[in-house]
Amino acid sequence: MTDKIKMALPYGDVVIQMLPQIAPQHVKRITELVKSGFYNGLKFHRVIAGFMAQTGCPIGDGTGRTGIAIPAEFSDENFSRGAVGMARTVDVNSADSQFFICLADCSFLNGEYTLWGRVVSGMEFVDKIKQGDDMNDGRVENPDKIIKIEMVE
Repeated sequence: MTDKIKMALPYGDVVIQMLPQIAPQHVKRITELVKSGFYNGLKFHRVIAGFMAQTGCPIGDGTGRTGIAIPAEFSDENFSRGAVGMARTVDVNSADSQFFICLADCSFLNGEYTLWGRVVSGMEFVDKIKQGDDMNDGRVENPDKIIKIEMVE
């Protein structure tokens, strides 16, 4: 089994190395969702310059879920640029399908969110994702979408 996924964006392909050794349940769930085609066509609904780009909401506005919450798997891994973590509510065990990619160092998230992957190539394409309105918590008008995500060797 591979631990990498390739995310096709309008600007180019992004490869994410998943980290099952630090977040096995999150990697398992992400793998299931990727294999089912769940993420294909989903929006980057929340993008904040100098912070992160968030996707994975089936509704497209940040409120959608699959209904399967994943218990937190916090680690000592640093949320540096290119880190991929799970979005959640105030409940630390509420991660579901939404995830974010750090656009800059976000070490203030360490130990507060589950880090499950790192961008290993294509970060320049993540940087091109349309940014949202800072006055509206990063909500994006006419957001960019994931074309396709698939498992890769």
